[in-house]
Amino acid sequence: MKKQKYLNNKDMLREIHKSKMTYCSMIDKKYNQHDVIICEHEDDLSPDGEVIYTSASITDPKVTQEALENKAIRLRNENYEKSYKEWTNNGCKGEKPKQSMFTVDPSDLDPSELVYRVMTFQHIPEDRKKKRKARKVSDLYTRCNFPPFKHFIIVNGTTKEVLRSHWEGDMISGNFSTTHGKTTDGLARIYLKLCERYSMKSNWRGYSYVDEMRDNAILQLSQVGLQFNEFKGQNPFAYFTATLSNSFTRVLNLERKNQDIRDNLLQEAGQMPSFNRQLEHEERERSKWDERIDQERREASGTNF
Repeated sequence: MKKQKYLNNKDMLREIHKSKMTYCSMIDKKYNQHDVIICEHEDDLSPDGEVIYTSASITDPKVTQEALENKAIRLRNENYEKSYKEWTNNGCKGEKPKQSMFTVDPSDLDPSELVYRVMTFQHIPEDRKKKRKARKVSDLYTRCNFPPFKHFIIVNGTTKEVLRSHWEGDMISGNFSTTHGKTTDGLARIYLKLCERYSMKSNWRGYSYVDEMRDNAILQLSQVGLQFNEFKGQNPFAYFTATLSNSFTRVLNLERKNQDIRDNLLQEAGQMPSFNRQLEHEERERSKWDERIDQERREASGTNF
C-alpha cells in the first residue's frame, strides 16, 4: 500500500522559502538559509508617525546562541531525512534511523558561519503618497509581496550583507523589483490541494457554486500566500486555512446577496422565488402563529409574562 503524504508545516515552510528566494539577490547560494530572524522595527508607528526601532542586534550573545541552537536542530533534521531516505531506498534493510542518532551540539558549530535574517525596509523605496495616512511601517514604503529582509554574516567582527530581498542584479548596480521572481511549482500544488480539500468540507461542498469559491480562493492564496512572516510564527497551515475561510465566506455572502435581489425581482413580478426564500417565509409565518397561540393561552389563563 502506498504511503499517504499529508500537507504539513515543514513542507509549506520549505516551499515558501524557495519561492521567496527567487525574488532575492545573493552573493552565494549557501547564504540563502538563515539561522535566526531579527526584526529591526515594530509593526506600528509611534503617535508622531516615527518608526520604533527595537534593541535586538546581530552581535547580541543571546541572538548568536539562538542561531547556534536553530542551526543545530536544522542540521539534525537534514541529516536524519537524508539517512531515512537512503534507508527506504535500500528496501528498509538494517537499523531504522532515529533522530537521536544525528544530534548536533551547538557548541561544535562555528559562529562565523551563521546567517542572520534582519527584517528591514532600508532597501525598499518610500511611497510619499501614503505617508500621511500611514499607520504601520509598511505603509511608508512601496508595497511588497512579502515582508522585506536582508541576510548578514559576521566577518572579522563586522557584519556583511550577503542577500537582499526584492532585488534584481548585484548589490551595487542592481535595482528594486517585485516581479522577477515566481511561486514554485511545489507551493502552487500546495495551494491547489488545500483548496480542493477545504471545498470538500461538509459546510461547503453542497453549494452549486463551490467551484467559484475554489477558484476565488486559489487566486487569493496566490496573492497573499508569500506574505506569511516566519518571524511571527511557524504555522503557515493556519495562515492559509484562515485565508481560505475568508475567501469562501466572501463568495458565499456575495451569492446570497445576489440571490436576495433575484428573489425580490421574482416576487415583484408575481413569480415563485427560490426554495430557500419559500422556506424562510414558512418559518416566519410559523413563528408568528406560535407566538399568537402562546399569547391566547396566556390571556385565557389570566397570566401575562
